[in-house]
Amino acid sequence: MITDPIADFLTRVRNAVNAKHRIVEVPASNVKKAITKILFEKGYILNYKFEEEGPQGTIKIALKYHPVTKQPAIMTIERVSRPGLRQYADSENLPRVMNGLGIAIISTSRGIMTDKEARNLHIGGEVLCYVS
Repeated sequence: MITDPIADFLTRVRNAVNAKHRIVEVPASNVKKAITKILFEKGYILNYKFEEEGPQGTIKIALKYHPVTKQPAIMTIERVSRPGLRQYADSENLPRVMNGLGIAIISTSRGIMTDKEARNLHIGGEVLCYVS
């Protein structure tokens, strides 16, 4: 049993990037699907596919690397809020990752979005993770 499925998702992606894998598979959930969509929209992953096999399904993520230098698009991906210590931020105090070069993924009352989108909508929420 996994106590923190979001941390497990981020760890699988981080380990796959460090091992230079092309594809990583993770168990699916609605929150993980939303985080995957944000990573794709912001250009951190190459592609993704949701597979509805079994009771839970899986997410297949194709990781993105630079064609010449082979550097990964995801340099750091880390969990901020965790079950033992939740981290919330209002719209004025949303974090900036690498002075705006990275993104923070926020869980708000209007769904999961980046820190820039939440700042534009003037809503706060739980800071799930930082990606840069």
